[in-house]
Amino acid sequence: MPALSTDDRIAINDLLAAYAWALDTGDVDALVACFAPDAVVIEEVFEEPDRWEGHANIRRFAEHFRSVPNFPGRQHHITNSVVRGDSERCSVRSFAIVTECQGEPPYLIRFTGYWDDRVAKIGGKWLFTERTIRLWDGDVLARFPGRGKRVPRKRPPELFVKRD
Repeated sequence: MPALSTDDRIAINDLLAAYAWALDTGDVDALVACFAPDAVVIEEVFEEPDRWEGHANIRRFAEHFRSVPNFPGRQHHITNSVVRGDSERCSVRSFAIVTECQGEPPYLIRFTGYWDDRVAKIGGKWLFTERTIRLWDGDVLARFPGRGKRVPRKRPPELFVKRD
């Protein structure tokens, strides 16, 4: 495979940003368009991880967050993305911080963690094939003494996912 080009890296960065903008502005169609048809989103944050497979379920994921009463005003900030791969498939690991901008400052930090993504160039466009959302704990901190165990958060009532 050819090496990852600068244009590919920019397109992957644009994909990360498009996801955050779509989620934070309630644009369900734009969010779903960031994913391959058979993609999966895994949220390993709460006691029981959530798994959303395929466009229909990823749409439910986006609609779920759009309907959470205190979600408007949240912003997903992405930094320090490390991209590894070639011109067709890559892994991307990024720091993720979620702020909640409601009312008067100071604003809240709602989440600190990271995104562990798999992306692929499909039809000339970079798309997520897998996105895993994790807290800043667990394996990523395993090199520190006494760390490395996943400590799930308690799920707030407004974030319970309605299942069919």
